Amino acid sequence: MTVRPHPDPAHVAALTAREEARFLTEGPRSAALLARARTHMPQGVPMSWMATMHGHPPVFVDHGAGAWFTDVDGRRFLDMNQADLSVNCGYAPPAAVRAIADRAGRGSQFMLPTEDAIWCAEELARRWELPYWQFTLSASGANAEIIRLARHATGRDRLLLFDGKYHGHIDDSLVMLRENRVVPELAGLGLDAAARARVVAYNDLAAVEHALAPRDTALVFVEPALTNIGVVLPEPGFLEGLRDLTRRYGSLLAFDETHTQVAGPGGLKRAWSLDCDAVGLGKSVGGGIAIGAYGMSEALARHLIAPPVVPGAPMESVGGVATGGTLYGNALAMAACRATLEAVLTPENFARTARLGARLADGIDAAFRAAGFPWSAQRLMGRSGFTFAERPPRNAAEARALARPDLHRLLRLHMANRGVWESVATAGPTVSIPMSEADIGFYLERFDAFVAALG
Repeated sequence: MTVRPHPDPAHVAALTAREEARFLTEGPRSAALLARARTHMPQGVPMSWMATMHGHPPVFVDHGAGAWFTDVDGRRFLDMNQADLSVNCGYAPPAAVRAIADRAGRGSQFMLPTEDAIWCAEELARRWELPYWQFTLSASGANAEIIRLARHATGRDRLLLFDGKYHGHIDDSLVMLRENRVVPELAGLGLDAAARARVVAYNDLAAVEHALAPRDTALVFVEPALTNIGVVLPEPGFLEGLRDLTRRYGSLLAFDETHTQVAGPGGLKRAWSLDCDAVGLGKSVGGGIAIGAYGMSEALARHLIAPPVVPGAPMESVGGVATGGTLYGNALAMAACRATLEAVLTPENFARTARLGARLADGIDAAFRAAGFPWSAQRLMGRSGFTFAERPPRNAAEARALARPDLHRLLRLHMANRGVWESVATAGPTVSIPMSEADIGFYLERFDAFVAALG
């Protein structure tokens, strides 16, 4: 095979301009709605990410079913991003739709438990092998409560996080390394959270031990595989080493499986036989309804079973640990979660998406080889991605060095113009539960054409 150099940037820019012009021309109704929306919504969207995460203007959606959605201009897209995996179950999964409609007709929120909540907690306990569970409205909410619980349980304040992470839109985890200092990651965040965090490189146990040595860390929070900077897999022994070090230095260990839960029942914790004190979930476990959940060990749950007495707390206080929310664990979310776990997120469906994910990655690799580019596919069960190098990165710094934002922007536009809604730059194309062999073929045909056009 003849190995080509990277594509000429001028050629990439010319292709991008052509594809962007086509994308805008074919979406006049979306463009009109966006202009109207800017009158009363900043950037014309109800949530800022919708305007910035794609590298081109958003489309306005009309409806979705299965693995596809249709915009207001009638363009139909095979969705490889799935709203950042929050609809990995697909759009309007029938079992979840029936349960949601039934529950909504009988009352969706009581601020009291329903039997569905018991069933969901029992099933999640079985899948993730953690005995106690609580529910929120998002993974961000779940992770915030894990952090608070860990601080109370250990009497410590600091967090240890990994470069390249994302644990939700919460102050405690929106920090980053800049010139060897931990600083707030975005505007509007206070400096105090950064002062309470340490950030080290993924796959570096020596750095972890150095950070834990002062014995002031409450919690080590980590994705079993980094998924917000492409896919970065753990090296052999890394996750087991984290468990050993947290025990040695008296810290707790939590896995954020918000993205990696698409790997199978019980996520990577179960697939790789991992041990931890807590797990945070969200996104697809609600079948399209907003939900978050976290599981915890018996030792950690003890602090919620017998809440601490807080001097001066109001009589109606539910306990001293800062957990809970008015809509957390609502009846509608619990009904949707139960139906999704029962009928959609089944072992059989996970096994099928893993097979299709392998075919997807094989096809990506084949396209790179055919074009002579020394690039490779990322692989994590049903999730894939692109490494613009022969070998995958081992940490976030390497992943950033290999990133090609110009190529990804062109890829998104090229694929959208041909019926595929590509993943966002920090992720990678993922097989959703309703996808078929034909859908993977549809994607790979268009991906082949994209890679060929780079030559």
